[in-house]
Amino acid sequence: MLKIGVLGAGHLGKIHLRLLQQSEKYELVGFYDENHENGEKIAKEFGYKQFDTIAKLIHAVDVIDIVTPTLSHYKCAKVAIKSGKHVFIEKPISNSVEEAEEIIALAKEYNVKGQVGHVERFNPAFLATRDLIENPMFIETHRLAEFNPRGTDVPVVLDLMIHDIDVILSVVKSRVKRVDASGVSILSETPDIANARIEFENGCVANLTSSRISLKNMRKTRFFQKDAYISVDFLEKKCEVVKMKDAPENPGDFDMILQNAEGVKKQIYFANPDVSQNNAILDELETFAYAINTGGTPVVTLEDGTEALRVAYQIIDSSKK
Repeated sequence: MLKIGVLGAGHLGKIHLRLLQQSEKYELVGFYDENHENGEKIAKEFGYKQFDTIAKLIHAVDVIDIVTPTLSHYKCAKVAIKSGKHVFIEKPISNSVEEAEEIIALAKEYNVKGQVGHVERFNPAFLATRDLIENPMFIETHRLAEFNPRGTDVPVVLDLMIHDIDVILSVVKSRVKRVDASGVSILSETPDIANARIEFENGCVANLTSSRISLKNMRKTRFFQKDAYISVDFLEKKCEVVKMKDAPENPGDFDMILQNAEGVKKQIYFANPDVSQNNAILDELETFAYAINTGGTPVVTLEDGTEALRVAYQIIDSSKK
């Protein structure tokens, strides 16, 4: 079991602490929170060991789980990596692409592993369809959330849309060619609603919409590719797959057949992949332990997190124009 410590005991930090306590891959050593009063309260309520300095916690563990505000990710990761510790960093990897690239360089220099917490990669509905997504040419995402003051310190692109950016980059094996975006600030100093169009060199187009002042929650992505339509509901953890194949010569009474203007007939059929329920946060943490123990590559690498951040800032810059 790898010894792990958590930096940051806010809303998400508390979830990480609880799951790491249950994990069979890690031994939870303790945590550090900048707000000592909050830390004392959590230590008293749940029995986790609170450290009074970051340095003492880092010294006591093999892995550091960084769940602090984005602005401090780089500083925390730098200290941990220079101490020879592996780092799990919540998304986004850091506040700037330059910081993220330095984190990558440091991890290579000190020969440690890093993973970024893009949790939707571990969503059971996405896992159930991942192998069916082949060369999508149009992708549409809607990630809408009811207003919550937590997270409004950064633009909605870095808060919400970056989840979908990472998922899209993981399935489209092509470089980004062009980004066009617009954003609107309603309640915050930064955009609360954003729409982006990403064009890839292979011709794929992705249209992303995110809002944090919606009347309802929605997290849906639709992938369109030759002879298939795949819908993933990240919120409800459901998926739908509609496929087409050449129609049989003698279709059955209940077969759904479409015929185009050229007379080509296609049969529509539905695939229902099994969606295995899981705890996505626990899975992402435990796959990182597996990568460390086996010398393998983490599911979401530091490079993946950096590329998602790079595209996010392209979207932010485009919306400003």
